[in-house]
Amino acid sequence: MASANDEPPAGVHHYSSKADVPWDIQNYWFQRYKIFSKYDEGVWLTDDAWFGVTPEPIANKIAQHMADTAPKDKCILVDAFAGAGGNTIAFAQSGRWKRVYAIEKDPAVLQCAKHNAKVYGVEDKITWFEGDCMEILKHQLRDLASYSVVFASPPWGGPGYRADNVFDLSTMQPYSLATLYTEFSAFTEHMVLFLPRTSDLRQLATIIKDGNKALVMHYCMDGASKALCIYTGGFNDK
Repeated sequence: MASANDEPPAGVHHYSSKADVPWDIQNYWFQRYKIFSKYDEGVWLTDDAWFGVTPEPIANKIAQHMADTAPKDKCILVDAFAGAGGNTIAFAQSGRWKRVYAIEKDPAVLQCAKHNAKVYGVEDKITWFEGDCMEILKHQLRDLASYSVVFASPPWGGPGYRADNVFDLSTMQPYSLATLYTEFSAFTEHMVLFLPRTSDLRQLATIIKDGNKALVMHYCMDGASKALCIYTGGFNDK
């Protein structure tokens, strides 16, 4: 179990006072207990990681939905963009998966995720990988494909993410929707993509193969939609 007294490495922080928080993440810091309910127990984040963490109530709801609706023969959960560990922790807490495999490209953010999993007491249920998720799926995890479902909360990026009423999924950086769907489909048809709430769903229709279905679910908090998930594969049959 991690301790609140553990010293974060360079580039990683546990802000305990507003005076120490950079101005551009202060709004997120004020919501820190919605992001991680155990924040005061020593949660670590890089400054950039604040922008990408799924709020804990939403992460828990997604984990519950995936646990309840995934095909019964799937026992491995791959979190392709683990970030600071919000979703990964929720998946591990669900108890549904024989193993959770979490991938993160940024070494400092990966340190946060590993530490935060210890804060929540689920570190022994997760195997971590540092690197590009596409390459790791193709090589290190390829033998697990038939047992796996993939969850992906990719970087959204793109100039229109915050400004556009309808978000163009082809502008996501570094991976567009089409790239994500194509690459993950080569690993498994069972995937959940976590996308901006304003995503252009017409673009989804252009990549789903004829005869296949996709379930779109909005996740809300405090009366407002925060994001949506697209479920493909066997999920929509439940």
